[in-house]
Amino acid sequence: MEPKEPDEWLAQYGQKIEQAKQNAEQAKTHLGEVGGSATSPDGLITVTVNASGAVTNLILRPALRGEDPERISGAIMTAIGTAQRAAAGQVVQIMTDFVGDGPALDFVKANMPHGYSGDGTDPVEPEPEIQRRDTRPDDDYFTNPPDVMA
Repeated sequence: MEPKEPDEWLAQYGQKIEQAKQNAEQAKTHLGEVGGSATSPDGLITVTVNASGAVTNLILRPALRGEDPERISGAIMTAIGTAQRAAAGQVVQIMTDFVGDGPALDFVKANMPHGYSGDGTDPVEPEPEIQRRDTRPDDDYFTNPPDVMA
């Protein structure tokens, strides 16, 4: 393969730099749009955070009046943590697309103070209360019926 002319090499290098600049701007734009939100299980508290995890909105519904302040503060802190992990998961995805898998992405992941959604430490969703139809044989079912008064 014949060496490239300096002008041709410089033009290609300039194109690569311009593409890297566009990719960085696109990543910056996407990171500016990142946010996470979480609502307490009872639906009375909703927290929204930005890409850095700072709280940008807190909604406390009127039904919280008269509730134990420690329970409320605990629920707020739990919702903040969940929202921060959701936002961090978005940051990790954007950075994965930008820098690819490797040391730079490992650095980003390691600097998420509360981890990130999808890091393998997310809480397991509780099983639904309504279970599937009992499929045991009739003899077993009638000998040992299910407890329906739980």
